[in-house]
Amino acid sequence: MLAAMGSLGMATPSNVASVPFRTPSASDFSLTGRAAGRVLVLGGGVTGLACAYELTKAGYDCTVLEAQHRIGGRNLTVRNGTAHTDLDGHTQTATYQGGQYLNAGPARIAQWMLTLDYCRELGVPLEVFTNVNAEAYIYRERSGMTPGHPVRRREAQSDVNGYVAELLAKATDQGALNQLLSAEDREKLLDLCRHFGHIGKRVVGDPDRSWSYHGGSQRGYPSWPGATGTPGTESGPVPTLSQVLASEVGRDLGFELSYKQEPVMLQPVGGMDAIPAALAKAIGEHRIRLGCAVLEITDHPDRVSVTYRDASAQQQRIDTDFVIATLPPNLLAKIPHNLGSGVQQALRTFTQEPAGKIGLEYRSRWWESNDRIYGGISETDLDLSHLWYPSHDYHAERGVLVGYYNTGHKATRYDTMTPAEREARAIHQGMKIHGPVYRDELASSFSISWSRAPYIEGGWQKIPGGPEAPAYAPLNAPAGRVYFAGDWLSHLVSWQHGAFTSARKAVTALHTRSLAV
Repeated sequence: MLAAMGSLGMATPSNVASVPFRTPSASDFSLTGRAAGRVLVLGGGVTGLACAYELTKAGYDCTVLEAQHRIGGRNLTVRNGTAHTDLDGHTQTATYQGGQYLNAGPARIAQWMLTLDYCRELGVPLEVFTNVNAEAYIYRERSGMTPGHPVRRREAQSDVNGYVAELLAKATDQGALNQLLSAEDREKLLDLCRHFGHIGKRVVGDPDRSWSYHGGSQRGYPSWPGATGTPGTESGPVPTLSQVLASEVGRDLGFELSYKQEPVMLQPVGGMDAIPAALAKAIGEHRIRLGCAVLEITDHPDRVSVTYRDASAQQQRIDTDFVIATLPPNLLAKIPHNLGSGVQQALRTFTQEPAGKIGLEYRSRWWESNDRIYGGISETDLDLSHLWYPSHDYHAERGVLVGYYNTGHKATRYDTMTPAEREARAIHQGMKIHGPVYRDELASSFSISWSRAPYIEGGWQKIPGGPEAPAYAPLNAPAGRVYFAGDWLSHLVSWQHGAFTSARKAVTALHTRSLAV
């Protein structure tokens, strides 16, 4: 009962969070004398498909309306032949060869995320996504790095850890922390610093030389150790503490400590769109209508009427028992409805975060053969933000590298460019890290600006105050017979986990209501 009350907006979300999700079942109706009704789901992204998938298990007659001619929403995997026309009229058709692909939207899944439970249930095979790679690069131009001189992540991590450990050990050994630590704890902390930072020992009578960081094998080798007579050459020279601080490389370290980015991360084999494809197959593709743009939503006491334009540009209307609206709020706000001014104001409270990606296809996987980089991400302060190396098809003939994945003002810079201009900019910037091979081996590219994508018009939503802020209350409860769901009504916006959890919340509320009416 508490779960039902929470789903209907009658109890605090913190109470509901502790109640496990219960999948609706056809047997739920067997003792009530009621039958599962008709549900129209607006939007064929991950949220909408998840709603329809869960409700069809209980026998609901579900129909999904999707304005695009494909399912998945922002879950888009670009392959050879994928076509995309943006709001500016620029059309691209991918020419990736050899089965290569680009996950233009979501591309990685943490181990704790609900997304993996659906992969298990739907039989979607998984493989490791390499989120952190010690061999990848850091390039911070504003901090003084010059083209052709990026720093390996392993070097940066070693230097930052080493000097932090040295400073902490010196402060501890010289009594600066005596009021905070017992004698036993001080010795344990010193031992921790030695191993954490690969620093030297105490030099009796010489505090300046004690606990010093001088680099070491953990920084890597330009010439790796081999057979007898080839001991290898350790990377050097080791920068000074001032140089490390000035480089600001520490700002690019530790993102994997975020609960959203923890290694190991995973990805579906062959592309992220395996998830919506599996959901659609389970729902029944006959229940999904593509090319259907919603024109109006009208709530009645006993039904909901939805007017839409179908794939042949004809105006149609569906009357249904319930609606679950999963469209982005910026698009929902543009659709005429009678759901109240509170709903409309709440929809307009969201703002969009720009985001974009480019997939650069190369004739060879030179980052593996030349740079010894197998997966992972190079971090930059350029408007590229991140360079992603593929975590699949190692040693294949070709590969697709993510030449930029940027958000915010960096993404906005690319939004109004043509695809050719985006490619040229990405190549110019990427050459600062990888040199001429970054240009010379290029075969093709495909870029997307989510702010300029039809029927999406944003990377994801910004939610000031979080989804439970009073401003969003009208969307966290049904408006008559209309329910709302999406990653934008979750605590993990932009992730499929947020989409799945929001879908489950809406499904639980609707199903509970159906059993009670």
